[in-house]
Amino acid sequence: MTITDLPPSLIPTLSGEHYTDPEVFAQEQERVFEAMWFCVARAADLDKPGAFRTYQVGRESVLVSRSRDGSVKRFLNICRHRGAKLCTEESGEVKRAFQCPYHAWTYGLDGKLVAAPNLTSMPDIDRAEYGLINVHVREWLGYVWVCLAENPPSFDEDVTGDVVARLGDVESIERYGIENLRVGRRISYDVKATWKLIIENFMECYHCATIHPELTEVLPEFADGYAAQYYVGHGAEFGEDVQGFTVDGSEGLDRIPGVADDQDRRYYAITVRPQVFINLVPDHVIFHRMYPMAPDRTVVECDWLYLPHVVGIGKDVERSVETVPGRHRGRARRSHGRSAPGTVGRADAVTGSAGASHPTRVAESATPSVIGNRKTTPLLTVPALRGKHVAYSECRCVM
Repeated sequence: MTITDLPPSLIPTLSGEHYTDPEVFAQEQERVFEAMWFCVARAADLDKPGAFRTYQVGRESVLVSRSRDGSVKRFLNICRHRGAKLCTEESGEVKRAFQCPYHAWTYGLDGKLVAAPNLTSMPDIDRAEYGLINVHVREWLGYVWVCLAENPPSFDEDVTGDVVARLGDVESIERYGIENLRVGRRISYDVKATWKLIIENFMECYHCATIHPELTEVLPEFADGYAAQYYVGHGAEFGEDVQGFTVDGSEGLDRIPGVADDQDRRYYAITVRPQVFINLVPDHVIFHRMYPMAPDRTVVECDWLYLPHVVGIGKDVERSVETVPGRHRGRARRSHGRSAPGTVGRADAVTGSAGASHPTRVAESATPSVIGNRKTTPLLTVPALRGKHVAYSECRCVM
């Protein structure tokens, strides 16, 4: 049987080499990650002038920092002199300026060249012209988004537009006040898989009944393989006896005040292309960012966001940070700096894919050795969605 002979319930995905070929990944870096809006940082992590973080965006290292006027600055993380990497650490703080470790060219927090050996004897060097190279930036939902393209696409059409295409309007996400929430838990996963498999896993729940039976008890419709993105505005309803979006369905934390009555007791999943997933539930938000590093490696950083007082007084968030003990065989890094006291996260926490799926399990259940067979084309199963305003195709099934 060829892919053209498939029954209506199955449609082909990309062929195997698109998941594993380094040349394909190189094109994705240039044409996707460097061309589109890319979410890098939680703005609150840049909490003072001189605070900085560095991120890999496509083929480039990007430096994001807080300036003295309180604004977020963003530059290519390279010295204008010889192209050396300016900041070699993932995060840190400088007092007044960034200095290249190679020839000591020094830049102010605004990116302007302020000092260099023998600079006074080179009056023809324009300090503004030879400052750090800016990239485009926007702040939304409490996160910093950058675009490396010379002429960036419309943020409203691409980023906000993805949310509107999923929820029906932008007000539906703004009610959660994500920019005012605080990080109660952050877990970073180093996943041995291509970024595309992680996206596919997030946007389906065909695997949920098998891998996440506890999730299907909280969200019963997921037992049928549907995911919460299968038509515009849909939120998966909690089970009748479920009190909150927790691992055991017990009562959650304080409800976010702006959440509308018709959003209460519902779970929403949103994919913002190319690398952001957002989960909305009444008492918290889960915000995932992917950083594609190689054809077979993706770093996923997950923030669990709660009302400020929930984090401030140290309420236990453990039950809302889904855990599957003993099943995590990848590597995870836990961030405790902003976590609530006494709520240390487990390294095997689940991130919330299509509900609460495990990124590393994507690598384990659909490894490149399986997907990468050039004679094999993975398949998508197509639920019957006749008469509904379909936002995304759903339910991936590797055959």
